[in-house]
Amino acid sequence: MSTETVLKRTPLFEAYKKYGAKVIDFGGWELPVQFSSILAEHEAVRKEAGLFDVSHMGEVLVEGKDAESYINYLVTNDVTKIGINQAQYTAMCYPDGGTVDDLLVYKLENEKYLLVINAANIEKDYEWMEQHVKGDVTLQNISGNIAQLAIQGPKAEVILQKLTETDLSEIGFFHFSQHVNLDGVTDVLVSRTGYTGEDGFELYLATDKAEALWGKLLEAGKEDGLKPCGLGARDTLRFEARLALYGQELTNEISPLEAGIGFAVKTNKESNFIGKDILKAQKEEGLKRKLVGIEVTGRGIPRNGYKVFSAGEEEIGFITSGTHSPSLKKSLGLALVSAEHAEMGKQLKVEVRNKKIDAVVVRSPFYKKGS
Repeated sequence: MSTETVLKRTPLFEAYKKYGAKVIDFGGWELPVQFSSILAEHEAVRKEAGLFDVSHMGEVLVEGKDAESYINYLVTNDVTKIGINQAQYTAMCYPDGGTVDDLLVYKLENEKYLLVINAANIEKDYEWMEQHVKGDVTLQNISGNIAQLAIQGPKAEVILQKLTETDLSEIGFFHFSQHVNLDGVTDVLVSRTGYTGEDGFELYLATDKAEALWGKLLEAGKEDGLKPCGLGARDTLRFEARLALYGQELTNEISPLEAGIGFAVKTNKESNFIGKDILKAQKEEGLKRKLVGIEVTGRGIPRNGYKVFSAGEEEIGFITSGTHSPSLKKSLGLALVSAEHAEMGKQLKVEVRNKKIDAVVVRSPFYKKGS
């Protein structure tokens, strides 16, 4: 009897072949790592636009009279601050301050929210949400019914505008429009959000409409340099913009504050939330560990899990993410290190293949839009 794991596929799997995708196992999903090359796709997003299939992400519908207070108890940010057609980035924590997941909260209507969670965490997150239901709330895991495409880059708006009469310039950052018609593909939620450090949109729609929209977007974007993009470029883009990746910058052992997303942690909000006491103490007493950007000045590329040492060769932390940056042409990393070694310009060493290579703490995000 075969014990092979059957990989999950998105509604666009059959379309991958047509566009020459190289497919890999990514957390139990059969997904494209690249269509042309990671470098070409990365550059397309920075200079023109790229199209990503992110239908593996999870979606949970939360409805009911107590939906707002329930979500506010679950997450670190303050959901009472967002209005209808607004989105918010936040995190869910364990009581000890470790991270369950980072996520987006979309307010669809009063008493109706869409939570967008990481693919590898769908089952775990949904169980966690069910365990902590409070009041008049219903949860529905609709991940299997929703596809998500992301069009990202400086030309994203121009390309998407060709498909719709909805004025996209009126959708502000972290705002969205519902029930949009994109050249006959109806009922699309168009959100000005993304995971690349560039302007762009994330599009939520029924799974059976995904392939049609994928084709229409690539056709509309042909003259503007739109390229289909895979997970490889998605990772280098988010890394340069210092956007956290669950499982690396954020884990059950790393708090949102340690990971540098303190802007999404409101310990002063009126309502209690899971992990509040620990996170408040971390804020008040000061962090023992901090996430910093580093540049490797010796020969080598820092990778996830590599050990980091002080100049005096005391072990002080580890690399969470690292690569040779396509935009900056440097070996860069994000490292979780002891707070006393986190200041700018601090000399460090990274163990690369049993050799300790020179590195220095540098400013991050490494890349900012328009820079």
